[in-house]
Amino acid sequence: MFDFQKKLAAVSKECLQKNFDVLPDIHFEFSIGEGRGDLTTSVALQIAKNVKKKPIEIATVLADALSSVEEVETAEAVMPGYVNVTLNTPILFASLDVVIDACEPEKTRTKEKPVIVEYSQPNIAKPLGIHHIIGTVLGQSVSNLYQHQGYNVLRWNYIGDWGTQFGKLAVAKERWSPKKETKNMTVEELLTLYVRFHEEMEKDPTLEEEGRKASKKLEDGDTALRSFWSDVVTITKNSLEDLYTRLHVAFDLDLGESFYEDKMDTVLEEGKKKGVIVEGKEGALIVEFPEEKYPPYLLLRSDGGTLYSTRDLAQMKYRIEEYDPQSILIFTDIAQKLHFEQLVETCTMLGWKLPTFENVLFGRMRFADRSMSTRTGNILRLEEALDEAVTRATKIIEGRGEKIQTDDAEELAEMIGVGALVYGILHQNRKMDLTFDWDKMLSFEGNSAPYLQYTHARAKSVLRKAELKDAPIAGTSTLTKNERTLIKLLLNFSSVLEAARTEHLPHKLTNYLYEVCQAFNSFYSSDEILTAAVDSRSSRLGLTSLTARVLKTGAELLTLRVPERM
Repeated sequence: MFDFQKKLAAVSKECLQKNFDVLPDIHFEFSIGEGRGDLTTSVALQIAKNVKKKPIEIATVLADALSSVEEVETAEAVMPGYVNVTLNTPILFASLDVVIDACEPEKTRTKEKPVIVEYSQPNIAKPLGIHHIIGTVLGQSVSNLYQHQGYNVLRWNYIGDWGTQFGKLAVAKERWSPKKETKNMTVEELLTLYVRFHEEMEKDPTLEEEGRKASKKLEDGDTALRSFWSDVVTITKNSLEDLYTRLHVAFDLDLGESFYEDKMDTVLEEGKKKGVIVEGKEGALIVEFPEEKYPPYLLLRSDGGTLYSTRDLAQMKYRIEEYDPQSILIFTDIAQKLHFEQLVETCTMLGWKLPTFENVLFGRMRFADRSMSTRTGNILRLEEALDEAVTRATKIIEGRGEKIQTDDAEELAEMIGVGALVYGILHQNRKMDLTFDWDKMLSFEGNSAPYLQYTHARAKSVLRKAELKDAPIAGTSTLTKNERTLIKLLLNFSSVLEAARTEHLPHKLTNYLYEVCQAFNSFYSSDEILTAAVDSRSSRLGLTSLTARVLKTGAELLTLRVPERM
């Protein structure tokens, strides 16, 4: 396949070196707006100051050089210093093979060091809250992008199955539900006990110390408490399976905090020997950072109890030694930022050889409808939110009557409802606080899952009417404005996938898919497809088929599913 971007960059570099004695990096980006050609570059603006020339003068020289390229139809310099390039129509069609390739997952490079992606991180004995959906679907979609591009990915659910909450829960169980066997309890019942413990603690502060003592006994190996803990873990994991299935979320490992129970002492001893871990108040163990870069990092309480930080330090050492990963990504909300800064600095002070590490942060959840923010136990359960989304989707389907075509209304409602919730999270920039808004999520217009799903179904409907499952790419001598716009967007698919993966920003993919939907719907509305002349009919069916393929591939990378009819 002709790599026109590479060739244009090479010709541009030769021209700029010859005429201005510079050799800059040159990028040609697809131009979607009218009058801007197919590709544009701003390199003249970038180098003008260094070469002491007006940007438009540089752009004019560059446009003249690019005009001589065989595949270029026109190259034009425009104020203040852009160069817009229009390609020959045949070369645009010939280049669409790269889009087909981008839709196919690359073969996994199994001999390559793994990329560890940690996300979701539920706490045992509690149902997932709505806020858990953020890290869960962000982590899953980013790991999907890595896997799609051939990386050896290890998806890791680091479960909170250790710590003081178990001591508190054990005390609550003994006080307020002593007769019921733990293994017969539900997550909801466990949550009720946990909530009650904290309510009673307001009246009786000694309960907190009682919970701490029970937690220490659990860590010391108390048989009864170990049995209780095991039952609670099993109950919670079983309750999570259905939710993860509905969200199209899966893990390779679910090693939780308890796995590091026998690995913490070794790390603490190493730290003490190296003088990195020192004694704090009342015998606690801490890390103090040079020049007070961060606050002291508590690793062992004065009563000998371990903490989340202790287990995280042990986990870092385990991952480095066991997997030798090329990188570790841990998805958490912004509140965890300091903890991971302290953790990484501690690892560096210990002299460990760290892989590329990123604490992939995301914002807090806000609610457009404040009444949705709290439910039983001061938490809006994720399961409740999913059910609510499906209920609302069902009403929308029923309200649209014959406008919605489906062989299975329940399955379609699940697809639309869950998809709307997930997409509603992913299409927002994770670095900002995320707003939960039912109306926007379930809209059939705008940047939403239903709009994406509807557009895919529309494309598949065209193919069915043509009695085709798929249609090959077929070139034509002329293109309408809307055809050309759609082709340029499709050609950008691989670049968008790369950007979304490297920057860990799935919203770049959602925004791109939205643009593709808009472009296809404009094309569908303005250009005849099934009744067009033979050459145009073939090329337009090929574009329709490729659009459906891109939408489906992109949606599934985002954990969504798209219907064949709707």
